[in-house]
Amino acid sequence: MVAGNPAVVREKNPGIMDQTPTIMTRQQVLDLYFLDARFKLIELAAFLDRVERAEGDADFRLPALRQALRELECNKPERARQVLLAFSDATTEPIEKAPGKGAVGAWAGIAG
Repeated sequence: MVAGNPAVVREKNPGIMDQTPTIMTRQQVLDLYFLDARFKLIELAAFLDRVERAEGDADFRLPALRQALRELECNKPERARQVLLAFSDATTEPIEKAPGKGAVGAWAGIAG
């Protein structure tokens, strides 16, 4: 694969010292990546089922996840970027002190 383009693979060409990128067809991309994507989608569905069965209120991460899922439904380019932005802190000013020691995977929407 070439960075930034999952539809490009590198094949060794004996006549060339370097590797030559070859664009994969849609069928080749499906053949190569479909089962992995299917597994991840089933895992996500199982996670959401567990969250829904659990008692109590959800925090800011569940709405961020649901927003990211909506981004997947859009038929626009750069879905991965939009999913990442759904979890990202949009502020540009640094905060005085971090609220904790670890990352939580989504932004709570509270600056400072």
